[in-house]
Amino acid sequence: MKRTTTRAALLAGSPDEVEAAFYDALQAADLERLMACWADDDDVFCVHPGGGVRVVGVQAIRELFASMLERGGLNVKPGEVVRMDSHGSAVHNVVEHVVVNLPDGPREALVYATNVYMKQPQGWRIVAHHASATTPGERGAPPPRAHVLH
Repeated sequence: MKRTTTRAALLAGSPDEVEAAFYDALQAADLERLMACWADDDDVFCVHPGGGVRVVGVQAIRELFASMLERGGLNVKPGEVVRMDSHGSAVHNVVEHVVVNLPDGPREALVYATNVYMKQPQGWRIVAHHASATTPGERGAPPPRAHVLH
């Protein structure tokens, strides 16, 4: 697979920059930019809400997103990010705000997504994306405060 300019631009990026590029590419229906965010690894995986299957491997993920984007971009924006970063990996849990056009007008759906990034020789890349639909009216409770016993 030919390396794109976008992939080269991500070499010096951070997990936050790769995440922004991923969601921008989803909105723009730009499959090449979107795939530039993923690691070239047969063990990467993706699970979408309602999809019912775990998609494994970069080629299978490409095919999944190609079918999702064939009718245009997705109106999805990440928010409320919870980050756990270390030297070689990062895990971001986001609330995806997805606007869906229904016959009676646009509606916003919320999806919880976990994006896992690993620093590779080529730079930071997505190695896993797992999204789960929320139930109507559900909003995540604030995390409990840690209790320290002395």
